[in-house]
Amino acid sequence: MLELAFLALLLGIKHSYDTDHLVVVSNYLIKSPSIKNTVKLSTSWAIGHMITAGIITVILYTFRETFFKIYLNYFEVAVAIMLIALGVYSFKDISIFHRLKHVHKTEKHEHFHSHTEIEKIAHHHWHLLGIGIVHGLASNDELLLLFTLSLGITSLAGILGGVAIFSIGVVLGMCLFGIAITMPLLKTRSGKLRDYVSVIAGGLSLIYGAYLLVPFLL
Repeated sequence: MLELAFLALLLGIKHSYDTDHLVVVSNYLIKSPSIKNTVKLSTSWAIGHMITAGIITVILYTFRETFFKIYLNYFEVAVAIMLIALGVYSFKDISIFHRLKHVHKTEKHEHFHSHTEIEKIAHHHWHLLGIGIVHGLASNDELLLLFTLSLGITSLAGILGGVAIFSIGVVLGMCLFGIAITMPLLKTRSGKLRDYVSVIAGGLSLIYGAYLLVPFLL
């Protein structure tokens, strides 16, 4: 059982580094003001992923011989649309800057403030929770096959236990990625660098979203 738990943990860490996961979450992590907030954002996404993973796994286990499984692949469409929407959102954020004047000791200074960072950062945790829920829709067929065929688990309790450990791995993997991407931006404190990274993250989100969506349009 210990070997099984360790394997599930490693698989969860690996799963967190799926391309669509990294692309989407990056759009939020680059706006994080601190490592602590980065860990919270990463955890919010992973919790959303875990919630859906558990629910869909139960449904797949219960109705695995019915029509439900036929429609499972169409959850990829939701992920693709989300990627494209977040790519557009990322580009939109870069342009929202306002010049604000402040008076300090009879001396006027002009500062640029990103209203995205100031006003929306509090909502990012909820955004990533929802994004994690959508991501969870597209990954559970793989989980069910993994824990029933590859690992030989046939009971629902065993599968959910595996999903729980798997999800812990997802949390750890995403937190490590979040720290790795956030730390350089916080150390340099360069607004231009953050803008450049935003452009890259937004572009990758659009491209990969279109890549996932094309097969369903043909």
